[in-house]
Amino acid sequence: MALNTAPLKDQADLLRRGLADLHAEDLELASILDAEVTRQHRTLSLVSSSCAVKPHTLVASASALVNVTAEGMPGRRHRTGCENVDRVEALAIRRALELFDAHYAGVQSHSASSAISQVLSALLEPGDTLLGMAHDHDGDLALGSPAVLTGAYYKAIRYGTTADGLIDYAQVRSLALAHRPRIIICGAQAYSRVVDFERFREIADEAGAILLADISYIAGLVVTGRHPNPINAAHVTITCTHKQLGGPRGGLILSGRDANTKVPGLKSTFSRVLDQAVFPRMQGAPAVNMIAAKAAALGYAKSPAFDACMERVRTLADEMARAFQAHDYDVVGGRSENHTVLIRLRGAMTGAIAESALEGCGLLVNKHRVPGETRSSWVTSGVCIGTGSMAQRMIDPPGCRQVVALICQVLDSVTPLGEEDYRQDPAVREQLRSQVQALCASYPIIDYLER
Repeated sequence: MALNTAPLKDQADLLRRGLADLHAEDLELASILDAEVTRQHRTLSLVSSSCAVKPHTLVASASALVNVTAEGMPGRRHRTGCENVDRVEALAIRRALELFDAHYAGVQSHSASSAISQVLSALLEPGDTLLGMAHDHDGDLALGSPAVLTGAYYKAIRYGTTADGLIDYAQVRSLALAHRPRIIICGAQAYSRVVDFERFREIADEAGAILLADISYIAGLVVTGRHPNPINAAHVTITCTHKQLGGPRGGLILSGRDANTKVPGLKSTFSRVLDQAVFPRMQGAPAVNMIAAKAAALGYAKSPAFDACMERVRTLADEMARAFQAHDYDVVGGRSENHTVLIRLRGAMTGAIAESALEGCGLLVNKHRVPGETRSSWVTSGVCIGTGSMAQRMIDPPGCRQVVALICQVLDSVTPLGEEDYRQDPAVREQLRSQVQALCASYPIIDYLER
């Protein structure tokens, strides 16, 4: 197949041409990408960090901005040819400020993990103490785990949850006063209840600490008013732009009332040191095409359609928690107040087996540790389920109950043979997979993408 060599007219022509050329020049890769679209349509993602990206956001990420190198900030670049890059980044910043009611927004971070490292590098010296949630109690690996760079550079003290799966604020205060950390981090992966950011700030102020909030998993609920906004409780807030915001892989660094105050022990303000931590300290040229995609996602997050989607997220989380309890499963925390439902599995069933068996039937979940966990993070005794993708598919409460029933059928069809091995009748697996595909066809993701 000959390539089209006619002059390009505009962005739309560029994208059409690129898609055609990909199939002409690299059919092997194009076929894999097409197969992934099919897989996403025919399986139901219940992963708490999973959301589909709107087509206009995909277009922005594939824009010609990818050709521009743009170290620096809008109006202060180290390269020429950045006129439109400046306009795009200024737009993304303005939309982030408006959406989160912030006083400062940095949009260049390549991911939330990058944003965390950048913030910590700006506010800590190697060896300083930070206090964050333990990974075994729903904390994010990037928030000081010894397995990652932040845990290696800083002294990480860990707080946890109570036996009921609730943040142990008394323990947070006790540890903060005992260790006097430079930073306290509040943020979680599978925590299903509301985070009391104001209480965290009270503890931070009492201990003389800086408060950092990570809302990567709940940002959509925050910006639509369905979860408290930490922007003025925390000195600094970070989030990713995928997960609930349905944008590209990327991070945001935000600050509210403290943005223009001086960092304790430093001569500069929070906004100044945060900018410098991204560039030049930790990151070179930003991915400006992804900044455009962030702007697209942040714009959509202000729409009535996004608000309606977040309302479904909450409705479905409540419905799912009740449905699992009706099937005699223990819901950690007793209920959901956001988008996640953490289930404690029964008997010899492990999270590793449940995750694998459910994926084999077209249902995608994450294994996860639960309070009182005795198994490793590779095995676990629970699974974490999120309702973001269900909400995007317009699944209603009866459909949600059908999803829970299918999950329970899959788990009931499995015989554990160890912590990770199991037996399942192949015919039963195929029957359940067909039921999941039929459900996905009844609630197609394309309906969301086209609205």
